[in-house]
Amino acid sequence: MINLDNYFRIYPKIVKADTKATLTLEPRFSNWRLPDGEYKFTHYPTNYSSKEEYRYIEVRRNANRFYIEGFFEGEQEHIIYLEVGNRILSFSLYSVKDDLLYRTPYKGDIHIHTYYSDGIESPSYVASASRRIGLDFLSITDHRKYFPSIEAIDTFKNLDLGFKLFPGEEVHPPNNPIHIVNFGGIFSINELFEKDRETYDREVSEIEESLKEEISDIPERYQLASSVWCFNKIRESGGLGVFAHPFWRVREGYYISERLLDLLYDKTPFDAVEIVGGYQMHELISNNLQVVSYYEKAKGRSIPVVGVTDAHGCDTGNLFGWYYTVVFSSSLELKDIIESIKSGYSVGVESIPGRETRVYGNLRLTLFTQFLIREIFPIHDKICEDEGKAMMRYIMGESWEASNSYKKALESFYSLYWKR
Repeated sequence: MINLDNYFRIYPKIVKADTKATLTLEPRFSNWRLPDGEYKFTHYPTNYSSKEEYRYIEVRRNANRFYIEGFFEGEQEHIIYLEVGNRILSFSLYSVKDDLLYRTPYKGDIHIHTYYSDGIESPSYVASASRRIGLDFLSITDHRKYFPSIEAIDTFKNLDLGFKLFPGEEVHPPNNPIHIVNFGGIFSINELFEKDRETYDREVSEIEESLKEEISDIPERYQLASSVWCFNKIRESGGLGVFAHPFWRVREGYYISERLLDLLYDKTPFDAVEIVGGYQMHELISNNLQVVSYYEKAKGRSIPVVGVTDAHGCDTGNLFGWYYTVVFSSSLELKDIIESIKSGYSVGVESIPGRETRVYGNLRLTLFTQFLIREIFPIHDKICEDEGKAMMRYIMGESWEASNSYKKALESFYSLYWKR
């Protein structure tokens, strides 16, 4: 089986479900010549087809260009086979409902470190490297430190990038083992209890007091109260509160108890949970446990998920680029990214080199994301790579050329492949 995308630029690739759409197949190479013979196109919806007529497609040919019109039923992938002589070629497209059609899939990492905590590179280096591997947005989340994320934002603030940097930090509340990500908040949560521990202690005690009737006198009651305080403050800051690495295993065992895990899922004070990420090859069982515990402890609720690297270096060969979040959002603005995650329009992706890529979230988004990973993101990532390399040159002292219009290139890419 030969992939027709190798020889043709095929667009659009994402169309509106339950409507007719016309696809264009144009040669990628100026000297391309179609072989002689009879051409037969066949349409196969991968999930279902209610009527045989929905599998019919009309094909027009103009020299080396084809125009294919069909009715693309439901939300699913469609495979179109081209038979010519003894050769079979194929390509795919995806039909989606309006809510997804008018949302763009953005790739991001919202848990990563620099040399201001236990990483090895500067915030600007981490940002440039992240764009270079195809991310659309990033939040640097150093341990107990908010300013590194602001440093990264300030470094590139005068450039018209197609890449967004957002504030962030990893929060470590006193006397509480849980790690929490503050994604996008306009102030630091760590600084609140570092500068005014008395207020923190008093307010956490008040929350714990309210829990006494339903939770016995166990350490996890205080830990839950402290966690609730942190997540509440993150929301006050306009950020997204993320429950970090639920099954991280340290020397003493899992870093939080299963009793605390149960309480956190029961009360759900967080906005999203890291379903995959942050684990090296010898720790992958933790990802397995996080996925299983999520589906079991969510008890059918649609709790938002993210995937993160928790990387501590971009060129170590570990973690960086292995995990990420795909958010289906109306824009790359922070408020839209956060609202989209809260509304369940995100998945966590595990893309470890040498292994098949896995997507975690609801089935609808998982199916679509797998298609995007195979058909769309490779083209998207090449544009991002070029901008990331330009960003890297910029922090090395080179001037930013006005002709570096990668943002426009991405806009053109989306316009071409999405039929909106």
